[in-house]
Amino acid sequence: MVRFTGLLLGVVALLAVGGAQAAQWRLVKDEAGIQVYLQQIPGSSFQAFRGITRIRADMPRLLALQDDVSAACAWIHACSEQKLLKHEGDLSWAYSRFHTPWPVQPRDSILQVTTTRDADGRVTRTLHGVADYLPPQQGFVRVSKVEGFWSLMPREGVIEVIYEVHSEPGGSVPAWLANSFVVDAPFNTLQGLRQLAEQP
Repeated sequence: MVRFTGLLLGVVALLAVGGAQAAQWRLVKDEAGIQVYLQQIPGSSFQAFRGITRIRADMPRLLALQDDVSAACAWIHACSEQKLLKHEGDLSWAYSRFHTPWPVQPRDSILQVTTTRDADGRVTRTLHGVADYLPPQQGFVRVSKVEGFWSLMPREGVIEVIYEVHSEPGGSVPAWLANSFVVDAPFNTLQGLRQLAEQP
């Protein structure tokens, strides 16, 4: 199992959203113990998302699920393939592919993930898109920008997980798909991670 911080790319996602700036976060979904918030980003047509949940698992279990880059694709929304490109200390680089509904062309992305650990036990994985790390791949539109993070914070028997992303998906993306993606991506990704982490 490769120590990869992040994968999570999932984030990565295609149409996502993220790095928070100005506007207020607004709650758009609160279901099954998962809250999803959206935020308008100045100068971008795509909203940022923030998903929050609590997972009954210990930190090593969650980190192991994230570090298994290829297997993590199974619980990351819309992920079709993922692989580790490079790992150096607290830095990792990962390549991900995402399926999209017809007629939107599939996306791919490359993330640099930085892992930090705080004295209070919090683990943060910062996601930064590096679109030019690899040449364009035939049949895929490269996600042009990704900024976001995973925050894992221990709290009395549970881990509070925050997954926040803003991305520019590149190419043309219909409004209906962009609007659904920013809700589905954090919700489905956190739900999938929680289900695996809480298995006996």
